[in-house]
Amino acid sequence: MPGEHFREGFVDADGFRVRYLEAGSGTPLVCIHGGGGLRLSAAHDLLSAKHRVIAFEMPGFGASPENTRSQSTEDLARCMSEAISKLGVGRYNLMGTSFGSKVALWMAVQQPDPVEAIVLMSPAAIREREGPVPTRVSPQEAAKLMYAHPERHRGSPPPPALVAKHAALTSRLLGPPRDPPFEAKLAQLKQEVLVLFGTEDKVTPAEGAYLFREALANCHIMLVYDAAHAIDADRPEALEAVVTDFLIRKEQFIVRDQSDLIHN
Repeated sequence: MPGEHFREGFVDADGFRVRYLEAGSGTPLVCIHGGGGLRLSAAHDLLSAKHRVIAFEMPGFGASPENTRSQSTEDLARCMSEAISKLGVGRYNLMGTSFGSKVALWMAVQQPDPVEAIVLMSPAAIREREGPVPTRVSPQEAAKLMYAHPERHRGSPPPPALVAKHAALTSRLLGPPRDPPFEAKLAQLKQEVLVLFGTEDKVTPAEGAYLFREALANCHIMLVYDAAHAIDADRPEALEAVVTDFLIRKEQFIVRDQSDLIHN
């Protein structure tokens, strides 16, 4: 099973007991999950062979109590940054997925100094419009939105109560598709940012890639073939290869912000 060698830990931050899963060594790669909650994939296993991967479970997700205190992704970002500080991580790379992409970007805006580089996977931080949300449909429909090949992913669907809990929190905190004050802050980020879209993604479609090119000064866009919203599950080897290459080379990465989209 993916993530079997990850060890579980907890840290107190911003009044919450925050769960995390960790494996590997080297430069830390902090992972902020999407609206479906913390989910480890084969890509996390592959990344942990070269990085110290720390995957946090944000307050209100998983088995943690319902989070009625956080009022925005900004609040969650402050909590996550405090959790990282409590662990004594120091400088780190940051990867945010879907809903978590906005949390990750707020983390970099609020405390830019420790963040070396940023990876956004199937990002929902900036959107052309409201799209379909997997947590509001049947398990079968959700699987078709999450995966390019649902038949390859045989895991049991999460309990309906957990799905509803996650959906209520993400819909309350994510905010509108476009947020001009937030986007203005993104323009100040100096870190290199890699933004990954699956070519089969109908939740955060690749057509919105230009929004990130406009908002981020040092933005690299990559489309991953034969992947839907859960790129890490559909194409774990491709994801690990491109993320590792990006984190090692950063400004020498093959996809420059003046380039056309590249398909992997």
